Amino acid sequence: VTRTFYKKVFRNLGLKSKARFFLQGTILTDIDETVAGVKRQHNILSQVGIDPQKEYGYKVLEPLKTLRKDGVREVAGALGLPPEITRRIPFPGPALAARIVGEVTEERLAVVRAATAVVEEELKDTGAFQYLAVLLSDRATGIVEGKREFGQIIVVRCLDSVDARTATPVDLPWETLHRICRRITAIPGVNRCLYDLTPKPPATIEYI
Repeated sequence: VTRTFYKKVFRNLGLKSKARFFLQGTILTDIDETVAGVKRQHNILSQVGIDPQKEYGYKVLEPLKTLRKDGVREVAGALGLPPEITRRIPFPGPALAARIVGEVTEERLAVVRAATAVVEEELKDTGAFQYLAVLLSDRATGIVEGKREFGQIIVVRCLDSVDARTATPVDLPWETLHRICRRITAIPGVNRCLYDLTPKPPATIEYI
C-alpha cells in the first residue's frame, strides 16, 4: 500500500501538477506504532528511513505528528471547525484499499465500498470513535438459491477510543447487528458478516 500510494499514485500526480509538497495528517500514534514494530502505518516514511524527496520527488509536511487524535480534535475545535469535521471518524489515506485484506481489485473495492456505506449509515448516530467494514481474503461456504457458493466475508468493527492508542468494542444492540448483517449479506458475492469484538490491544483498530 505504501509503495503504490506514495511512489506510483502521488508521484505521478506530483509530476503532472509540479507539486513540491505533500501535506498529510500523520499523528503521533502512527509514528509510535510503526517505530515500536506494532504495525507498519502506510503514512510513516522518514521515521523508517524513507526519504520522500529522494524516493518520490516531493517533500512531506506533517503538522500534526506531535499530537494524538484527541489533541488534533482540540486544535480543530479551537480553529473554529464545525463538529461534523472535528468529530468525524478517522479514515485511512489509501482509502478503501486499506480495508481489503489481500489483493485489491475493482471488484473487491466495489464490495467493501458497498459494505462501508451500510456500516456508516447504520452506525453514524452511535457516537463511536471508529466504525468500519473490512473485506477478508478468505471465503466461506454459503447457499444461494439452494446451491453452494464460496462467498466473500465482511468484518464489521465499531470502537470507542480517545487517542487511538487503546480502543474498546461497542456493545451494539442485537437489532442493529442483525440489520447490518441482512444488508451486508444482500451485497452480491457476500455471504458472511462478522462483528469483531476484539479490543486494542491485542488487536489494532484497522486490519492493515
